[in-house]
Amino acid sequence: MSEKPVREQAHTLDGHIPNLTSLLRQLDVHNATMVCHDWGGPTGLGFALSNPDRVRALIIMSTWAWPLPPAEFHKRIFPWRMMHAPLVGPYLLGRHNALAGRGMYLSVVDRKKFKAEAQSVYEGILPDPGSRLLTWTWPRWIPLDEGARGFARFKWLERELKKSNFPTLLVWSKEDEVFDHKTFATRFKELLPHAEGPELVTGRHFLQEDSGAEIAEKINHFLARIDPTGRAATAKARAFADFFERTFNA
Repeated sequence: MSEKPVREQAHTLDGHIPNLTSLLRQLDVHNATMVCHDWGGPTGLGFALSNPDRVRALIIMSTWAWPLPPAEFHKRIFPWRMMHAPLVGPYLLGRHNALAGRGMYLSVVDRKKFKAEAQSVYEGILPDPGSRLLTWTWPRWIPLDEGARGFARFKWLERELKKSNFPTLLVWSKEDEVFDHKTFATRFKELLPHAEGPELVTGRHFLQEDSGAEIAEKINHFLARIDPTGRAATAKARAFADFFERTFNA
């Protein structure tokens, strides 16, 4: 329900990392557990790596944090590159809401349940072409070659992630084609050899829709293990579990 600026320049990785940083600093958040999925990966990790004193742990799910290649999926002419082309993108993703509509529907396993219980919510928060601008401009920041505008930022993410030692849990969906677990979870294990997992759950790219309660329980156990007393972590874990249960299994 956040604002959706209708300027393309507002939807960039170099803009959203400072946005998140500003928010969490103003709230004076410390001891945070960052749950990073999809674009929340580069964005959340960007905050964590530049504010390590405010972050306790990382949960990384179906995402990436290095420049090339993003995924074979993003190199395909159809549907990815065609859908985000200058003319086709505004038509399909702007006028027809293809991402929140057909795209989301194809990105879960239990499509019948998703269509009945959740799809209208995703479509409802993007009610007009202006609000949908982000769905075809923001993904263009995925680097496809060394000349891409996001290339330097992803090089930084990869370099800094290698040096980090946050307690980390990898959670991945078994059926994800966008960031398949064999390629991407394996790469995160190379960058973060101390990371736990990957814990595999049922789901395509939007794994929370299929396995929200199971993911929450895995986060619960992970936080309880890394807390010396167990008390603070258990309280946080219960909050995570309650949130996921309400949001994805209402």
